[in-house]
Amino acid sequence: MSNTTQQHSSEPAPSALALLPLGIFLALFIGVGTYLTLQGVDFAFYQLPAPVAALPAVIVAILLSKEKLNKAIEQFLRGVGHSDIIAMCMIYLLAGAFASVAKATGGVDATVNLGLSMLPASMILPGIFVISAFIATAMGTSMGTIAAVAPVALGIAQTAGMDVALTAGVVLSGAMFGDNLSIISDTTIASTRSQGCQMKDKFRENIRIALPAAIAAILLFMFSSTPTEVPATTDVEWLKVLPYITILVLAVSGLNVFVVLSIGILLAGGIGLFATPDYSLSTYGQDIYAGFGNMQEIFLLSMLIGGMGELMRRQGGLAYLTQLISKVIRVFSKQHSQAQNLRASELGIAGLVGLTNCCTANNTVAIIVSGGVARELAEENGVTPRRSASLLDIFSCVVQGGLPYGAQALLLGSVFGLSPLQVVSHSYYCFFLAFAAIAAVFIKHPARQLATA
Repeated sequence: MSNTTQQHSSEPAPSALALLPLGIFLALFIGVGTYLTLQGVDFAFYQLPAPVAALPAVIVAILLSKEKLNKAIEQFLRGVGHSDIIAMCMIYLLAGAFASVAKATGGVDATVNLGLSMLPASMILPGIFVISAFIATAMGTSMGTIAAVAPVALGIAQTAGMDVALTAGVVLSGAMFGDNLSIISDTTIASTRSQGCQMKDKFRENIRIALPAAIAAILLFMFSSTPTEVPATTDVEWLKVLPYITILVLAVSGLNVFVVLSIGILLAGGIGLFATPDYSLSTYGQDIYAGFGNMQEIFLLSMLIGGMGELMRRQGGLAYLTQLISKVIRVFSKQHSQAQNLRASELGIAGLVGLTNCCTANNTVAIIVSGGVARELAEENGVTPRRSASLLDIFSCVVQGGLPYGAQALLLGSVFGLSPLQVVSHSYYCFFLAFAAIAAVFIKHPARQLATA
């Protein structure tokens, strides 16, 4: 993902009203689904498609603009076409195409068979978590990791009769672990640059918090790995497994995620044409297009959320959040001791990036937007740069892993055929990480010496 942001000549005046569109979207998307669930409706969260729920919110965001209608629409389209949004959408399309072709040519089934042959029943879910975490740490992107791992994880869960929603949560957990810790992740780069610290220092600060959360998640997943049936395995078809091995190796090598997925599509299709009877070029093309179609809902929602987020930013919604958090911390700091101010500032930084992430649905953008205010709070109250960078990255990942309208949950929901809410409700690593980070704020250790004399 690109870390660039648009430069603006003047900052918008803070406005709480600018956050109304997000409230409308959440009320419709989550409220309607919850109501229908309580009414006993099957597939309740599919009754109102998320892109349709976003339309009223977009209309309100445009109406709230103080600009002329054409200018407001232009701002919305600028958000839709932001490089981060387009990059996510391209990953959706390529991931969908690869999954579709690999499934049609037997690659997914062969890779599932390999995975079941290698992992004992009690280690299926921990194994998926560790693999996802390793790939995400190497790639520096949770989206690329999910695109590579999700289809195989789904096949393993179905074959072993395991909870599909829990398995999706395991993949999301591992992807967010790696995204948070990777030194080439866009969130790491954004947080260290904005706070003025070294990546190695931020990593050391991060690992103290992330590792206990990961261990707790692995233990939970281990006790949850109880297949309802012992999956039967057959001889490994290495040729059909080759596309997955290739994209994993290329991903770990650090190759661009677009190139990795494109090579995977070509390789899976080539093996299908070579080894699968009756698989033709026309079938290959239809499978690629079917994969594109499978991503239609999250493609549209990501674009609408991107446009709505840009309007909220320009109307002062994000400025209002940063101002609110800053005021609360500064009022608090006048009445308490330095140690209490330190804790309050750290919690303020966490709250600031978390709320911003809720509005942008993009953890990197949230860090960039809130980084300046976070640095001011840190310097005023003695929070070390590595500590503030770590908190920015951790809480942006915690929130991103819990957003039902975040790109990661949407992609997993599409692959697994689940509501995004079901996916994030099983993101246990993110829950443990939040608990560990909050606990760390209140626990003193040598690395947290006050930066001020």
